[in-house]
Amino acid sequence: MIRIAIVGEIGSGKSYISRIFGFPVFNADKEVLKIYSKNKKIFLKLRNSLPNFIKSYPLDKKELLNAIIKNNKNLKIISRIVHPLVRKRMNQFLKKNNKKKAIVLDIPLYFENKIFKEKDFVIYIYAKKIEIIKRLKLRKGFNLKIYKQLKKFQLTNEQKRKRSNFFVKNNFNKKALKKEVNMLKFKIFKNERNNSRYRNHRSKR
Repeated sequence: MIRIAIVGEIGSGKSYISRIFGFPVFNADKEVLKIYSKNKKIFLKLRNSLPNFIKSYPLDKKELLNAIIKNNKNLKIISRIVHPLVRKRMNQFLKKNNKKKAIVLDIPLYFENKIFKEKDFVIYIYAKKIEIIKRLKLRKGFNLKIYKQLKKFQLTNEQKRKRSNFFVKNNFNKKALKKEVNMLKFKIFKNERNNSRYRNHRSKR
């Protein structure tokens, strides 16, 4: 099973690109939302750790955001409680799909949480900052302060790019992106067949 990891800036289009590969996708953000809405055990842990903020079950995202805005150390508390379960679900996903030709990992903290493996094919998604902010502002509940705080917990974009095998420039053109992804799939499978690595290779339009 080939592991393909998609990394890049928040709002750069990672989730859309992950889906158009056509392989099973583990989307960490979606798993977190499921945990917030359905896992009472996690809710109780969060409420015990942040009793001044966490009141409602299912978890109210506004309460979590308010906790982070009031004190960015609360983000670390939330992460310590939630991330182990996300990793457990990722491992279940990998086990379930271990006979598939390939899977895609759409995980914002892929490097930071040490999920990276040497044989992974890592694709860095680049998009212009102005396009990213424009699209993020369209998201329900987008908060620029939270966005900036989340970025502090991530590697810089340059660090992610340097650790990736491929580079994709996202102009948010669906037709062009599908063509790009097909080219990447060809290169990845060819590379896998040849049992060699494209370290520091960049695919460009």
